[in-house]
Parts: sequence; C-alpha cells; structure tokens
Amino acid sequence: MTTLDTQSKGIGGLADLAQTYFDAAYDMDADKFAAIFHEASTVTRMGENDSVVVTPIAAWLDTVRAMKAPRQAGVERQDRIISINLARNMALLQLRLRIPPREVTDLLSCFFINGRWRIIQKVFEAEPLG
Repeated sequence: MTTLDTQSKGIGGLADLAQTYFDAAYDMDADKFAAIFHEASTVTRMGENDSVVVTPIAAWLDTVRAMKAPRQAGVERQDRIISINLARNMALLQLRLRIPPREVTDLLSCFFINGRWRIIQKVFEAEPLG
C-alpha cells in the first residue's frame, strides 16, 4: 500500500469525506451528497411515537433537493467532527452541524470500497435550535 493509499484509507480520508459532507449540507447539494453515499445506503431517524423511519438514499436526496440551503439563508456555518472510529475497512463518524431550524447529530457508517470511503448508513437526530 502506498502512502497515498494509507492516507485515503485512514483518518485523513474520513476527514475528507466529512468535509465533503459538511460542504454538501451547507449548500444542500444533492449531487455532492450522492457522490459520497453508496447507492444502496439508507437514512434512518426516529419518527412519531418512537417509530423508526428508514428512507432509501434516492428518496432522501429528493428531499435534500427541496430544502433551502443554510448558505442561501445567510446562516453562519457550524459543523464539526465529534469522533471517528476506524476498524479495518469500516468506520463510524459522529458529526454535528446546524441546518436551521435544527441542530443535527449524524452517525455515518462507512465502508472503504474501490479505493475510497462511502457512506453506507446515516442515522440522525435533529433537535430544535435553542
């Protein structure tokens, strides 16, 4: 494995993925999101009455396309990596970002596939801004 491969497969590659994710969220750029999510991925959240809502990535991207971007609203960007856990070809990223009127905490499960990190599962919780 070359140094470049080691960097892209390790924490550096995951930090790059997180930055792309933050950029996509700030611009609500569905195409940028699509580039980092695996086509079989899903997005999961808690619904009403403690139900679990699972959305295929294509449907979630349609929702993103309809959302107003924080950049368009003139909102100051606030995003950060809380943690990165790496286990061979798998990783779990915990991220926090503001998408008014909510603050979102994401858990992103990733696989290293075909030389790059891809998000396989997004689990999130959104809370109203204080």
